[in-house]
Amino acid sequence: MRRKDLEFDVRDKMFLKVAPMKGVLRFEKEGRLSYRFIGSLEILEQVGPVAYRFALPPSLSTICDMFHVSMLRKYVTDPSHVVDYEPLEIDENLSYAEQPVEILAREVKILRNKALVLVKVLWQNHKVEEATWEREDDMRARLLRVVQGLELLRTKLP
Repeated sequence: MRRKDLEFDVRDKMFLKVAPMKGVLRFEKEGRLSYRFIGSLEILEQVGPVAYRFALPPSLSTICDMFHVSMLRKYVTDPSHVVDYEPLEIDENLSYAEQPVEILAREVKILRNKALVLVKVLWQNHKVEEATWEREDDMRARLLRVVQGLELLRTKLP
């Protein structure tokens, strides 16, 4: 009596419930941290009144692409789900140089026989929550190296 008929349209985005399939196929994580839903997957066609065929990624090529309506949850688009990113300049050894953007705070730590000055640094491509405490003299030396590099480039340019 409380059951409602679910119908979805072609091209809708859906989440696929994978918890019942845990014994058959593991989806990257095991145990309590395993995924309950994966997606968002796009509906290709409605096969029957309660079955849909999906466009699956290559990582899920081992399972059937047709699912019952009870295993689906509608994906509601939300602009906050879209992640903006800035491309990184990656070195030959697949690393990138962190660039400081702003000093958020300054603090002096008193040790037994000396004082240590720390600054909270906001790094490029990181959020405010990911700011780190660094030694002030290390940051000054780093800034000095950057300035010297810029002066060297300026002298080489015509």
